[in-house]
Amino acid sequence: MNIKNIIKIVLMLLVFSLTAFAQYTPGTVSNGGTIAGTISFDGTAPVLKALKIEKDVKVCAVHEKYKEDVVVGESGGLKNVVVYIDGIKSGKEWETKYTLDQNGCWFKPHVVIVGVGQKLSILNSDGILHNIHTFSKLNKPLNKAQPKFKKRISAKFTKAEFIKLRCDVHAWMSGWIVAAANPYYVTTDEAGNYTLTGVPAGTYTLKFWHETLGEQSTEVTISAGGSAKADAKFSS
Repeated sequence: MNIKNIIKIVLMLLVFSLTAFAQYTPGTVSNGGTIAGTISFDGTAPVLKALKIEKDVKVCAVHEKYKEDVVVGESGGLKNVVVYIDGIKSGKEWETKYTLDQNGCWFKPHVVIVGVGQKLSILNSDGILHNIHTFSKLNKPLNKAQPKFKKRISAKFTKAEFIKLRCDVHAWMSGWIVAAANPYYVTTDEAGNYTLTGVPAGTYTLKFWHETLGEQSTEVTISAGGSAKADAKFSS
């Protein structure tokens, strides 16, 4: 065996070892802690922009629709922020069910989280043609028609990534699929609140991601069975 082949084998083993080391290991967490907080918008909330619906109006225009890129609640809470623990290597088990619905010609939820390697069920509740189209850089893009008779399709993602999503049939339909590296990913609700549960004791980097306002991070320390609070503010 020549030196070039030996180098190739060594590099392949190194890459494999690093990949294996980076993977998350699910298990049972005894006396896990809780991280919670509120993400708010700093400043005057933007006015929601109404969307023009011109296709399949009997299904799609039943309710008025507004852009969801920046949604601020009455108390200033920011919706659809993804809050996650970055780099955690082990902890609780994955969720057993991940679902994205196309309902009223709208992606529900706007930001859906699915674990890496887990199955995402994509539903068509409208009884009309949709076409799921993802724009990913790390995962294989999905571009698949979902006619009215195909009520459910599924997808899996092998690498952690924030993936832009749209329907090629209905131009106003847009959202995000978050392929999560671990189960400690959540989205904020209408009031900007979030809760992460079952967190092993330790010090972690907590990240806050928003589709248009960017990303922030902070360090959080959680004791066994304890609780920690981490808030953040975004501005345009």
